[in-house]
Amino acid sequence: MSATHTGTPAESAVPNTASGAAVSHPSAPIPVQGPGVGTGVRTVLGETGLSVFPLILGGSEFGWNLGQPRSHAVLDRYTELGGNIVQTADSFAGGRSEHIIGQWMRGRGLRDSIVLATRVGGHADNPGLGSVNLVRSVEASLTRLGTDRIDVLYLDGQDSTSNLEDTLATCEWLLESGKIRYLAASRFSAERLVEARILVSAGYPRISVLETHYSLLNRKPFEGDLRLVTGAQGMAVTPTHSLEHGFLSGRHRTRSRLGQGARSVQLRSNLNRRGTRVLRAMDAVAEERGVPVAAIALAWVLAQRGVVAPIVSAFETLHVDELVQGVGVRLSRANLAELTRAGE
Repeated sequence: MSATHTGTPAESAVPNTASGAAVSHPSAPIPVQGPGVGTGVRTVLGETGLSVFPLILGGSEFGWNLGQPRSHAVLDRYTELGGNIVQTADSFAGGRSEHIIGQWMRGRGLRDSIVLATRVGGHADNPGLGSVNLVRSVEASLTRLGTDRIDVLYLDGQDSTSNLEDTLATCEWLLESGKIRYLAASRFSAERLVEARILVSAGYPRISVLETHYSLLNRKPFEGDLRLVTGAQGMAVTPTHSLEHGFLSGRHRTRSRLGQGARSVQLRSNLNRRGTRVLRAMDAVAEERGVPVAAIALAWVLAQRGVVAPIVSAFETLHVDELVQGVGVRLSRANLAELTRAGE
């Protein structure tokens, strides 16, 4: 789904620093001076009707690889470039990601201008989607985020044991109480999405968004039944791992430069003939378009039917600059065919 440009952002306002001007207290929220350069670039998040930037900033690195100062710098850069939707999870860094994002929103005074999404069901204290733990998870996330509402609540589909009807009944109460605004699913199977839609006809709330693993190197799980079901239900798809843990950024091309951590293991799994073939195809398109390789990976995902906005994480502000360029790239049919063929 393509993004729309809804206006031309005004120039940033310059604060009055003339003698005699009031000086804000150091603990006061830091005002944002003018709209971001991509403020006019928006797409609709499916049936939610929310107007969002077509690239969602993920919070998986916050509190884990990034401390608070660097996390806030990444969030600042994302909003400076027009971003307005952030997604995290109660399981990211044991909840520290939510805490860092909450501090950032309060400090910048941005809560009302940010579409806030979080995923629940994976925290060790309240695992799964059973009714009691679901309510506890949402309350805990609200506390860590320092807000009274979650705009989009993702239900973690890794818990396949909870009764879906009970889960949706609990979500109905959460919606009516104003604690959440819209429902999304993460890692749900096509069959479970069909079950959820059948329950809608009985009066249960609708799931409007799906998070699923989808990239140029990982296509089959989504391009089968999941795409058919989400298309038929009018769901917005927000893919995750579209850069394959950084491999499709083009920065990791040799085994000798990888360490021994979990991420290195994930990267090694793509260091093969197919992965090399994909990187070469991406290199050629990136050179033609004059953008980073990572932007091409995201542009390919954004060009796929049903996709509204991929979820991406960043280690530093430079990465944000590269990733956001993927929103503005319009790949030709020849580009898409070349990339798709390389990934087969």
